[in-house]
Amino acid sequence: MNPAFIAGVLARELKTLRREVEAYADERDLWRLAPGIRNSAGTLALHLTGNLQHFVGTRLGQSGFVRDRDAEFGRRDVPRAELLRSIDETISVVSDVLPRLAEADLERDYPEPVGGVSLRTGDFLLHLVAHFAYHLGQLDYHRRWVTGQQGQVGAVPVRELSSARPVVAQK
Repeated sequence: MNPAFIAGVLARELKTLRREVEAYADERDLWRLAPGIRNSAGTLALHLTGNLQHFVGTRLGQSGFVRDRDAEFGRRDVPRAELLRSIDETISVVSDVLPRLAEADLERDYPEPVGGVSLRTGDFLLHLVAHFAYHLGQLDYHRRWVTGQQGQVGAVPVRELSSARPVVAQK
């Protein structure tokens, strides 16, 4: 497994998150709650960026970012521009930190226990990708429910993966 590939997948997911946040015509809808749903799109955006800033930026890249997980779930009405800035900063962190890791680093234990267990860095990074995708799907359904929009925003396009290249037609 290549750390740069993981960075590319996370950057793609973050770009999709950006498109999702931009797709809300009314910025206030980012913070609306659907019946039976505890997290708004704004909350999910704060959580996803805070999560990666902490686990990739701080723990692997020594960025100095200080996570406030309670604020990720407690803040409301954060302006869209601030959410987008946070997404862009997180893309930069992921794109800077992960490609600097060697494949051997993925076999080492992650620098801190997570959820009461120790695990390999590569396993945890794959978990972060799955965690991100899970919440990104929730955010997409939130947008559709709140706005009534039926279309997608170009989620998970394979053409945005770092190894994607045009197919050359054979003669």
